[in-house]
Amino acid sequence: MNTTQLECFMAVANFLNFSRAAEHLRITQPAVSHQINTLEDELGVKLFHRTSKSVRLTQEGFQFTHYAGEILKLTDLSRARMKEAQKEAPQRLVVGCRNTGELRLLVPALDRLRREDPGVLPLLRLIPFDALENLLAEGDIQLMFSFSGSAPKKGRYRELCRCPVCCVCAPGHPLAGEGPVKLEELRRGGRMAVCRPPTCPQDLFAAQNRAAGDRGTGEMLFCDNQEVMFTLVEAGYAFAVTADIPGAGAPGLCRRIVEEIPELSFGAVSLPGQRDPGVKKLLALLKETMGEQRD
Repeated sequence: MNTTQLECFMAVANFLNFSRAAEHLRITQPAVSHQINTLEDELGVKLFHRTSKSVRLTQEGFQFTHYAGEILKLTDLSRARMKEAQKEAPQRLVVGCRNTGELRLLVPALDRLRREDPGVLPLLRLIPFDALENLLAEGDIQLMFSFSGSAPKKGRYRELCRCPVCCVCAPGHPLAGEGPVKLEELRRGGRMAVCRPPTCPQDLFAAQNRAAGDRGTGEMLFCDNQEVMFTLVEAGYAFAVTADIPGAGAPGLCRRIVEEIPELSFGAVSLPGQRDPGVKKLLALLKETMGEQRD
């Protein structure tokens, strides 16, 4: 049973004329007859007495008008409520992040977004980098972060900032201090904590390799993710080389820019043709807030 059958039935019951019912529904008379026939077959009863001159409801047809009317009313009400819910629902903005640092850098921008555009509700997903690329390609997320050299080829990359590569270590570490640091100093700096691709983007992985030099495996702490790496650094077991992304770094650590490694381009990636105003607004806020934190 479907609503087309019920609409045809109620129209014929109202007009007691198939031609006028078809005209009212803006379909052909044979189409109306077909819908009534299939409805009668499904219910197992005759709904109308039909002759060449007249149409009238059977007793079963008269009883069924009540049920058909209630079903159609409920259908119309359901459609109306769903449309209302869609209008009232917040605009979703799905952002993919691969580590807690990216979540941290979002906080100032999202705080501004909440106050300036409360109709936009962010949904944050923390998942591995490779999975993020697939989700972006499939439209399941609208925005992800990346360095320019490892940005998905099918995405549109927009730079948010230029990030110096820096050495991070605990305040009591031998490399702790002020001012820039040279690669040679890092190579004599003891254990180094590193992540491998794809957890570590290729741009940053190349910088790590330069800093690692000819270290033996005993002087390297290989980490599954950035969170593990920063935990070991914070505990004083090692130093790490990472990009100084405004707002993304673990607090309380000493940071020194590595002189010989050029800055990296860090930005956000969306699908080409993405015209969602929430995405545009968040990108503008990210650029502003990250610039403020850099200053």
